[in-house]
This record gives sequence, C-alpha cells and structure tokens, in this order.
Amino acid sequence: MKRHIVLVGPPGAGKTTVGRAAAALLGCAFRDLDDEVTARADTTIAELFRERGEPAFRAEERLAMRNALSEEPQVIAPGGGWAAQKGNLADVHGRALLVHLRCSPETAAERLAGTADRPLLAGDALVRLRQLSAERAAAYARADASVETDRRTVGEVAQSVVLLARTLGGW
Repeated sequence: MKRHIVLVGPPGAGKTTVGRAAAALLGCAFRDLDDEVTARADTTIAELFRERGEPAFRAEERLAMRNALSEEPQVIAPGGGWAAQKGNLADVHGRALLVHLRCSPETAAERLAGTADRPLLAGDALVRLRQLSAERAAAYARADASVETDRRTVGEVAQSVVLLARTLGGW
C-alpha cells in the first residue's frame, strides 16, 4: 500500500527542492506546508511569527499536514521544526514514510545565504542552525530512513528518496 513520503530535516536540507524532484520522478503531487500556511494566513512566515507567534504557525502547519494526509499519497515537505513538535510524528506514523534529509549546519547555512524569511535563523544563521540541529536531533532520528544531502546533487538525493519510497513506502 502506497504511503505518503514526508521529508524532515533542518532548514536548508533540501526538503522543498528534493521533494519537488522526487514527486516528479514518482509521478505524484508535491506539497510544501510552508507555502500552504502562508497562503492560508495570507502573510509571510516572518510576519506570522511576528504577529501571532510560533505556536500559531505550528498549529497552522499541523492542520496543513492533516489536510495533506487526507489526500492521495504524495511527497510532503513540512517546515524544519515540524518533526520536533509534540504529537506530529505520532500523527503520521503508519500513514507516511518519514525520510530525514541529513545536512550539516555548515552546508545548510551556505544554501540559505541571502534568504530573509526565516525567523528562527535571525542573527548568526550558522549558530542558530547548530542549535536547532542539536535540539531537533532526537526527532529527526525517529524517521523511518535517512538520506545524506551534503555534497550530493538534488537529482542524487531525489533518486535516493524514490528508492526508499519504492522499497519502504509501497510505491
């Protein structure tokens, strides 16, 4: 039975870019939950954090995941902190193949250089990425599988995700 593919990992790991490529290879839909949250809230993530706080963002993100899981199996990319929120991993257990996209804080910082809509990375992005990686490591470790993204192309990582989808996700 086909299960959703949920990509988890830190900001800059490639969840959106790899997710789009893997979905194209699998011939299915791709869902970026950050895009869904901002469309529903009609604002940017930074503004949502500033005006309503992180808990409001996380509640919207959780709702977006529930909506995505109610549809045909697809590739889903939640925000980097989604996996660390209480209950989220349990909500998708058995309904999705969780794939951790591993990425060093240094690589993530390089990939994110010049982006502004990341409120949790305000200040020194590398320092924040190291902190977030440490805080979220236990949640990411609960994924069904993991794929290294450092020094690999989007195509290589997407192929690895597709292989996992076919061997573990029923595709």
